[in-house]
Amino acid sequence: MSMLNASTPFHPAAFLLVGIPGLEATQFWIAFPFCIMYVIAMVGNVIVSFIIKTEPSLHEPMFFFLAMLAITDLVLTTSTVPKMLVVFWLGSREIGFHACLTQMFFIHTFSSVESGVLMAMALDRYIAIRYPLWHYSILSIPMTMKIGSLVLIRGVLLISPFSILASRLPFCGHRLISHSYCEHMAVVKLVCGDARANVVYGLLVAFVVVGFDVLMISVSYAMILRTVMRLPSTEARLKAVSTCVSHTCILLAFYVPGLFTFLTHRFGHHIPHHVHIMVANLYLLVPPMLNPVVYGVRTKEIRDRLNRLFHPKGI
Repeated sequence: MSMLNASTPFHPAAFLLVGIPGLEATQFWIAFPFCIMYVIAMVGNVIVSFIIKTEPSLHEPMFFFLAMLAITDLVLTTSTVPKMLVVFWLGSREIGFHACLTQMFFIHTFSSVESGVLMAMALDRYIAIRYPLWHYSILSIPMTMKIGSLVLIRGVLLISPFSILASRLPFCGHRLISHSYCEHMAVVKLVCGDARANVVYGLLVAFVVVGFDVLMISVSYAMILRTVMRLPSTEARLKAVSTCVSHTCILLAFYVPGLFTFLTHRFGHHIPHHVHIMVANLYLLVPPMLNPVVYGVRTKEIRDRLNRLFHPKGI
């Protein structure tokens, strides 16, 4: 029996993903750079995870946070991009109702986890620079694992209600999602009943997670810069500021598109829909592609391990 025949008055058995509304004729070609970014993100994050796992000298808090970030990016992109490419290239737009809610859960949970890991990494850098002698006693390996677990638990507990609340809403046969993936608000807009609980809860989670994490990151980097500016060596100050600038670019690449997408769903009705969806797609691709480069390759220990991996002695 077809999935469509399994529909109920309460919700459809499957949704249809439009892709990029307004650009359906060209999204076949748009998919190629998306695919390239996805491959770069996959390869880069797998390499970073492998190096950190296999190199005992990298079993330190900073590198464990890097590994968490890499794994988070792998889950985030893999839960969305393959289906997105199928929509763009093959025109297979159907996604099951429960598969859609599952994708929604993974997207928002691991976006929350990534935000939490970025916050933890900023705190780690502040402690390392401000209290170098006590760094490993303050942020021990067990403490690092606890922070990672808390960030994951926070994401799961806060995001799970999204899918639970959405599963209980009536859709009245509405099944065309004007998006490339099952984003929470894109699904909620199809609801024909009262969805205020979803909207209010979504706003609450966004302000709690992003607000708290951005505040902690901002304070951490402000304190880092304050400490760095007191260094006696100009070269050391410039090197530290350069690192902070690189990391700030990554933070902007993650938070700005995310906030743009979040606010556009609710307040940006004058923004062209294809612009909104393109930014939402890049939000899931650009940070995972850049993170291994900025946080991984620019880190001396990982760069040295890469050189030994690809240029072993005696060859």
